[in-house]
Amino acid sequence: MTGSVHSALMPQAAAALTTYHATGIQDAAGLLLAFPLAGAAILLLGGKRTNSWGHYVGVAMPLLAFAYGVAAYVQMLGYPAAHRSRELTLYQFIDVGRFQVPLGLQLDQLSICFVLLITGVGSLIHIFAVGYMSHDPERRRFFGYMNLFLAAMLLLVLGNNYLALYAGWEGVGLASYLLIGFWQYKDSAAVAAKKAFIANRVGDVGLSLGIMLMFAQFGTVTFQGVFAAVPSASHGVVTAIGLLLLLGACGKSAQVPLQSWLLDAMEGPTPVSALIHAATMVTAGVYLIVRSAPIFDLTPDARLAVAIVGAVTLLFGAIIGCAKDDIKKALAGSTMSQIGYMMLAAGLGPAGYVFAIAHLLAHGFFKAGLFLGAGSIKHEMNEEVDMRRFGGLAKVMPITWVTFGLAYLAIIGIPPLSGFFTKDPIIDAAFAKGGTSGALLGTAALIGAGITGFYMTRVMLMTFHGERRWDDTVHPHEAPPVMTWPMIVLAIGSVFAGGLLIVDNRLLNFLGPVTGVPPTRHGLWTWSGIVALALVVVAFGIAYALYGRREIPVTAPAGSPVTVAARKDLYGDAINEGLLMRPGQWLTRLSVFFDNRGVDGLVNSLAAATGGSSGRLRKLQSGFVRSYALSMLVGGVLLVGALLLVRL
Repeated sequence: MTGSVHSALMPQAAAALTTYHATGIQDAAGLLLAFPLAGAAILLLGGKRTNSWGHYVGVAMPLLAFAYGVAAYVQMLGYPAAHRSRELTLYQFIDVGRFQVPLGLQLDQLSICFVLLITGVGSLIHIFAVGYMSHDPERRRFFGYMNLFLAAMLLLVLGNNYLALYAGWEGVGLASYLLIGFWQYKDSAAVAAKKAFIANRVGDVGLSLGIMLMFAQFGTVTFQGVFAAVPSASHGVVTAIGLLLLLGACGKSAQVPLQSWLLDAMEGPTPVSALIHAATMVTAGVYLIVRSAPIFDLTPDARLAVAIVGAVTLLFGAIIGCAKDDIKKALAGSTMSQIGYMMLAAGLGPAGYVFAIAHLLAHGFFKAGLFLGAGSIKHEMNEEVDMRRFGGLAKVMPITWVTFGLAYLAIIGIPPLSGFFTKDPIIDAAFAKGGTSGALLGTAALIGAGITGFYMTRVMLMTFHGERRWDDTVHPHEAPPVMTWPMIVLAIGSVFAGGLLIVDNRLLNFLGPVTGVPPTRHGLWTWSGIVALALVVVAFGIAYALYGRREIPVTAPAGSPVTVAARKDLYGDAINEGLLMRPGQWLTRLSVFFDNRGVDGLVNSLAAATGGSSGRLRKLQSGFVRSYALSMLVGGVLLVGALLLVRL
């Protein structure tokens, strides 16, 4: 695979760098896409002939892509910081008049972070799935869809223009539809897949309109061309583009108001949930905002909207997570909340871009660990997901307990685990914004940290501690090694990833040429971080008093109005139904009425009038010559009479 390699745009400067020629691993970045695409093609086109060995191919291809990504990253470190970005043009994708769009890949500091996350964590999830899906007769097809998912996400983060990004964006949507509805014989899975697909289409309209507006204003959709031209655009145009991109991000990253699909998506196999929440789909919106930094840097209004959406969503997700008894749905609410932190950070502009990516990377480890732990439990509990029927699993599943526990400590921000290093800087940056908006955003982030401590402690206590609440038909034991080893690796990442990213400003210095360099943080402890940790400790105490010292009923009590609202996802479905579905139905019915009564009515009326008139005129044609002669005589007399009257 060949192509032209040149230095990519540094978005912070919004201008092209001096071309820096080099050859090596980065020059064939297309192989990152080729490996999972080849796996998907073999498994989906090979049919049942690949059933016995297809899962090995499904695991091998992401591992090869990860190995190639590591090699590309190592080579990237060997170049000067200003020359680490490479673009590879594969071919001219669109060549119509002035609409010139190459199919190109951009491998820079930002995209390589996502490549390593997608392929690394994705490979561990694939390995786990070998054991989890061992009894499924369609395991080969499942791995084909999983490989397709990775390929689409890699195209999304590697494309060097918004159209290539959009192609990957839609590919991710297709793959998620196939995977969420993989067990389509279950009505709930089929409905959840359709819901996710439709909800994402709403957000995708925003992204597509944003891309169209870019082309209309700048005549290009490449990152380099758009970022170079956007400073000359009016503030209104830049704000409109930013808000449309935000709408797209809300759909993919399950942010308010397009968040309701994520909880239903838990109907898919648990490895799918881990892949969606940790390494692929929900991170796409954060990538879109950070990649579009030069646009958002010029529109404080759109940037503030991003921060507000993130702050609202982190509270929504945390509150929902408090009331869910389904372990996977509790973790899904957690994902909404944690992605909200990332969106909040991205909305802070250069002061938060790096922290958004740092938390995204750390989140990939501990959230994948949590979901794989939930999958291990579900696998051993005969597909049971109700935490009220768990309890005491720490004694029979010690490896799952330890790995899940480390991920739990990481997500609530206990030092020195990863969440402490990546979440607290976001809270601190929110307060550092200053003014009323900074105070409100920071306070929301602090409250979210406290609620996170509560609902995750609740999950931990209800699942692993207390009296056993399962019946005699269930005999849980530790999962097989093919499932536990990926959990162990992810647990190690949950412990160390945050420190490796943040300490000594490693990630800040690495991403600086792409995202800009925020103010340097001095020391790990800030007043907001201390307050957040104190809130977590208080939340732990409350959760322990409610779930650690009391007997947990197998049937959930009615609960307060707040609990009822949280169980119903804070009425997200009802709101979407009222704001989107019902108006859509009414518009459809109005359109049908207008078409039937207006368009068709007018056409049918003209046809009826023409037919009726023709029928009446036809009666005048008798076929008798004497009638025609009499008509001519009468007409002639009338004409002569009229002329005489005129002359008089």
